[in-house]
Amino acid sequence: MTLTETKSTSIGSNKETLLEVRNLKMHFPVTSGIIFQRTVGQIKAVENVSFSINKGETMGLVGESGSGKTTVGRCILQLYDPTGGDVFFNGQRLNGLSTNDMRPYRREMQIIFQDPYGSLNPRMTCGNIIGEPLVIHKLTTTKGEYRDRVAELLTTVGLNPYMADRYPHEFSGGQRQRIGIARALAVDPSFIVCDEPVSALDVSIQAQVINLLEELQETLGLTYLFIAHDLSVVRHISERVAVMYLGHVVEVATREELYENPLHPYTKALLSAVPIPDPIAETTRERMVIEGDIPSPINPPEGCVFHTRCPSMIEDCKEAMPELKEVSEGHWVGCIRVEGYA
Repeated sequence: MTLTETKSTSIGSNKETLLEVRNLKMHFPVTSGIIFQRTVGQIKAVENVSFSINKGETMGLVGESGSGKTTVGRCILQLYDPTGGDVFFNGQRLNGLSTNDMRPYRREMQIIFQDPYGSLNPRMTCGNIIGEPLVIHKLTTTKGEYRDRVAELLTTVGLNPYMADRYPHEFSGGQRQRIGIARALAVDPSFIVCDEPVSALDVSIQAQVINLLEELQETLGLTYLFIAHDLSVVRHISERVAVMYLGHVVEVATREELYENPLHPYTKALLSAVPIPDPIAETTRERMVIEGDIPSPINPPEGCVFHTRCPSMIEDCKEAMPELKEVSEGHWVGCIRVEGYA
């Protein structure tokens, strides 16, 4: 059985599925010329990605820079119009919905951006940034109710209400990210795409923001898609993890299974690069180093997209991109070299 053959891709779980992505594709045109532009190719940022997220779950999405993680998140939110595939939220297909029909789902689905400096309007006060969604979605009726809701949101993310009149440049990076989190919470969403929300922060601040996200999930019943390249952070916060390489999901498993028993060569290489605090274990463990750079998404390799860098490559790997298959309960992998894949 392959992942795309299942009606519900709630892998290894009987929980209720909140979000389902089926065969998602996102291609960006490459143009040439200044006045008369013509399309000369396509960037295949996302190609046949399928997974699901259950209510109240945190799904980690990891991979190298340029693997398509952020594009997947933006396609889910319909910030990009996908080239192909389907996105279902609570059973409703989001692709092709009009702006008006999409408005209720804008409240249900929010995003926390990676850059806490560039994602906040420097000309708006903190209170106006957080309160803007309240105005757009008409969630408050009086100025007093508006101010009380902004103050409540600031308190929820660990900031003082009197900070509402300050501008973004008056805050630290961690505080700015808390403002971004408060803005996302303003419309009471049920699902949030966390697009590398701690990668631009100091390590000590990262822990504070991660703990805040976990507390909010527990108290508000939130569901997260947590995008990151730091595998230690993903291991801490995620329940299941999907690994992406060059636009493809190559492995999906629970957190414990993925970190204890990685099967795809790319996943093994990623995990072997994570430092271990034990110096003895660090010097004695087996390292798997992949050589070369990630290929261009404009001209990806034929067959398995990882075969140009894979130490286990055989000639059959050049024939076709393997589909995700369940090789053990809840563990999905796309590699013909894995035992039990055929």
